[in-house]
Amino acid sequence: MDMPLVNRRILNSRPAILDALAAVLSEGVLITNTVELKAYECDGLSAYRCPPMAVTLPRTTAEVAAILKVCHSMGVPVVPRGAGTSLAGGALPTADCVILGVSRLTRVIEINTADRFIHVETGRTNLSVTGAVESEGFFYAPDPSSQIACAIAGNIAMNSGGAHCLKYGVTTNNLLGVRMVLMDGTELTLGGPFNDSGGLDLMGVICGSEGQLAVVTEAWLRILPKPEGARPVLIGFDSNEVAGACVGDIIKAGVLPVAIEFMDRPAIVACEAFAKAGYPDCAALLIIEVEGSLAEIDDQLARIRDLAGRHAPVAYRESTSEADSARIWLGRKSAFGAMGQMGDYMCLDGTIPVSSLPLVLRRIGEMSDEFGLRVANVFHAGDGNMHPLILFDANKPGDLERCEAFGAAILTLCVEVGGCLTGEHGVGVEKRDLMSVQYNPADLEAQMSVKDVFDPSWLLNPAKVFPLSASAGRRAG
Repeated sequence: MDMPLVNRRILNSRPAILDALAAVLSEGVLITNTVELKAYECDGLSAYRCPPMAVTLPRTTAEVAAILKVCHSMGVPVVPRGAGTSLAGGALPTADCVILGVSRLTRVIEINTADRFIHVETGRTNLSVTGAVESEGFFYAPDPSSQIACAIAGNIAMNSGGAHCLKYGVTTNNLLGVRMVLMDGTELTLGGPFNDSGGLDLMGVICGSEGQLAVVTEAWLRILPKPEGARPVLIGFDSNEVAGACVGDIIKAGVLPVAIEFMDRPAIVACEAFAKAGYPDCAALLIIEVEGSLAEIDDQLARIRDLAGRHAPVAYRESTSEADSARIWLGRKSAFGAMGQMGDYMCLDGTIPVSSLPLVLRRIGEMSDEFGLRVANVFHAGDGNMHPLILFDANKPGDLERCEAFGAAILTLCVEVGGCLTGEHGVGVEKRDLMSVQYNPADLEAQMSVKDVFDPSWLLNPAKVFPLSASAGRRAG
């Protein structure tokens, strides 16, 4: 992957830049110590690392605006950062940038169960949003696997989803409004606590914009009443293709589970060794969860049981208790950690039509042999959001490059069957050079023109999303 050139003018002006930031910030907000900066040299895509020039951890929206004003006036690139869990290099710094982290912006500003929204600062973790309202019988629906750590800011930047997005949608379907700061320090509010707020509908532009347009410091999020009940079922199959066909039949039949999760044999073996969840020995398994009243749950599971039975499952286990439900989900929720024990891996994020699951799973298996690298598949099967985990050895010369080539082939396949490059991880730097696979030059020009409006100097989150060759004439420096 090509890395952007460092702006020597900025590096040479480092003392003046740090002095200017220190003059407008309270104590402890600015980090410049070389050892402390190492903690911010990468995000979840740890194959690439680069210590930033400085890190700022503001405590208020006003401090965010002050940081951006200084950096804008001095032509300094800024990389917004949530919790650093991005798997696409969305928060990867450059040596001449200032990281602006929102991890100290964690307040719950308002909870309104009557109108079903919560107003929070965006450094708050995903899971803690539900934690703030669950005593009132409510929850926040998007639930990425990293929900215990990932920040709402990052969820908004990447339009994150999770296991339950099949029924409840991804972040954009649960985001009502934002408070944000433009690169020049201008503070804006889009949307608000209610649907159909006045003015242009720019929420869809901001959600999923990967820190290219503004720094989001507050969010109004939709909260929902907890369902009356929920029950998962675990179904094993003797091939990936058969499991994929079963998913297609369930969706085609009009059954809408809250989640359909897929794991293949390498993922099953790793998760069972790691979490000991009692998973069956099979080629592929589905975890399907339904919810509602007892009668609704029984009816949905009966239909799923009938549909799955047509594909000769080798295992079928319905939950009979909360403890059993937790065990069924345990391995799936532990998947990324479990795979980490097997070695280095790169987690992809392509999305495909559900009807293409059997074909794409077969081709991934064939490409695994072609590239000589193992791959495990763990993903949200109900909406076709795939997460192939390619195993490689970071200490073996050429292995990372081979892994990236394998990943590019998988993502290209996703586009070829009618899907797209990303479902929830974003483009970041990982898929930046593949954008031309999905978009023609006119499409890319239209997208970059939007950035021109919000960030004319192209200082926010440099060298992300757009191919470097396409954005060279616009990027600062």
